[in-house]
Amino acid sequence: MPVQLNHTRLLRYSGLATWAMVGLPLLYMSLGPNVAPDDLAADDALGPRALPLLGWGVYFLFGVSYFVLSQGLGRRHARFGDVVGLLLLTASAIGVSYYGRNGLGSVLLMTTACLLPWFLPLRAGIPWLIASQFAVMPVFVYGFNFPLFEALMQSLLYTGFSVFVFATSLIARQQADAREEQRRLNAELRATRLLLAESARVNERTRISRELHDLLGHHLTALSLNLEVAGHLAEGRAKEHVSQAHTLARLLLTDVREAVSQLREGGAMDLSVALRPLAENVPSLDIAMDIESPLTIDDPERAHVLLRCTQEIITNAVRHSGARHLWIAARRDNGAIVVTARDDGRGADLLVAGNGLRGMRERLAQQGGTLDIDTRPGDGFRLRLVLPIAAAPAVREGVAA
Repeated sequence: MPVQLNHTRLLRYSGLATWAMVGLPLLYMSLGPNVAPDDLAADDALGPRALPLLGWGVYFLFGVSYFVLSQGLGRRHARFGDVVGLLLLTASAIGVSYYGRNGLGSVLLMTTACLLPWFLPLRAGIPWLIASQFAVMPVFVYGFNFPLFEALMQSLLYTGFSVFVFATSLIARQQADAREEQRRLNAELRATRLLLAESARVNERTRISRELHDLLGHHLTALSLNLEVAGHLAEGRAKEHVSQAHTLARLLLTDVREAVSQLREGGAMDLSVALRPLAENVPSLDIAMDIESPLTIDDPERAHVLLRCTQEIITNAVRHSGARHLWIAARRDNGAIVVTARDDGRGADLLVAGNGLRGMRERLAQQGGTLDIDTRPGDGFRLRLVLPIAAAPAVREGVAA
């Protein structure tokens, strides 16, 4: 069965293949026929030459930097190390052209252009792309002895190719973001559908229990009373049969009441069924879910609040924290549901609550819940939200009023 490669792996492997192909002409020039000293003195400034040891050093520096940096393809935000990696790629590509006096460094800059949309915003990636291509102009002027105008035209030619590569990679990044948004919406839709199914099941059980109580319970109570009266009026063997029927009616009424109680007690929604799909197939983030099962809750509105808060925790970890791992746990504790989450992201020294965190606080506050956040630079984010299973008396009175 063939191995399926996603778009990030294809970009990574194609970039490494391009780097290896650039090494072939460099190796040929280094191992090719030697040039006589007189010819070397005459032609040293007119064309390519064997790559010196330092040139091979910057060539391999490019390969190592690309290998390490391309492992982070798909991250939502660039880290400081990613920017340093881009600087190393750009400088080493220019170094290959400088030491080899050839245009192969511009080919490596095209490979660098493929990574720019994944680590830099568009307003920074385009200037970086153009500046790196024009930084090779001194090689064309002093290495190939080109006139300034011809060196400019040569740089513009490579810039055109690099812009094409940059645009192709940008489209791939936008498609990846669109797929991630579609995945998030699908996961949210699945979780909401499961929650609605649980809510419908609970509502149906409640309706059946109410019908049993109101209809059968009422008629059986009336039957029992009538049989009791008939027992006082009947005599002989008829009284014995009436007494047996009265006993059976009371037993049947007891069974109906027990069935109604079991239907009501089993009518709570299992929130774990709705929460688990949120963690499926999240790219670039490994999510470990430790959810108590069953995690029951009676109020559909409170279940919806917990569902939205869990979704927001995952979204924030993907978009803002730069985390690779996320741990979420949910438990019942002293009449409340407690959800804890932590990640291994970069954290922050000063927490600035965005719309997502403010929305979580507002949703929880409306139901009498709380949200606590702890973060430090390099130590990720930790969240703890507590939501009472039942509304507090003050909340009930306020709603009733």
